[in-house]
Amino acid sequence: MCIAAFIWQAHPLYPLLLLQNRDEYHNRPTKPVAWWDVDGCEILGGRDKVAGGTWLACSRQGRVACLTNVLELHHLPNAKTRGDLPILFLKSTKSPMEFAQQLITDAHQYKGFNLILADIPSKSMVYASNRPKGEDINIQQVSPGLHVLSNANLDSPCPKVLRLRKSFKQMLNKYGNNEVMVKEMVEKLMEDKVKADKSKLPGICALEWEFELSSIFVETDTPLGLCGTRSTIALTISAGEEVGFYEKYLEKGVWFEKTINYNLQKQI
Repeated sequence: MCIAAFIWQAHPLYPLLLLQNRDEYHNRPTKPVAWWDVDGCEILGGRDKVAGGTWLACSRQGRVACLTNVLELHHLPNAKTRGDLPILFLKSTKSPMEFAQQLITDAHQYKGFNLILADIPSKSMVYASNRPKGEDINIQQVSPGLHVLSNANLDSPCPKVLRLRKSFKQMLNKYGNNEVMVKEMVEKLMEDKVKADKSKLPGICALEWEFELSSIFVETDTPLGLCGTRSTIALTISAGEEVGFYEKYLEKGVWFEKTINYNLQKQI
């Protein structure tokens, strides 16, 4: 699954500071963070080599998209690729709200998703989800502050969300108004392997499976191979419009690190 925590328009140095763990089978072919061109639009992010999508990416113009899956028992056959949604937004010129509203017509064609859409220059962020199933797409403007997104609705009070919210807040308090150390945040917040009390799990899937997924950093063996956190990203966008994209990722059993920095392009 995945989990992300971010502070939006509520920090003196960073309009956006976002951390995300991507959970996936270790043997699924994946490209680490890099610039790639999609129909003339430059996008920075990792990429799934199987379906071609991404889970977190940004553009030179200050657009950001972050995706997590929804935990559910039954899956839609022949569904559209959820990882295409961030790409479609980054290519688009629509506002986050306009893009989310555009999804209303075909959101049911995707498996369960949670989607964060942000535009830094306009200080606009929207959350969209196509679950609960059978209901209209859930669209809401994201308020300034600290938020956590996992595999249920935004800021849903599941154990790992509450745990990450608390530790994220404590870390921000430690730094105060100073620059954050992203590698320290990744190590102390996103590599947390503590699992939840089984009595507090939602009971959507098999209890043991939910238990294995209940930590912030996931690692579990399955009949299909090792599965769990294989990428952690720290994305910082400063008030000076400087972007830092740090990724710690797993490749063939070895952890690597990569950082890409750039400045937002002024919009004409």
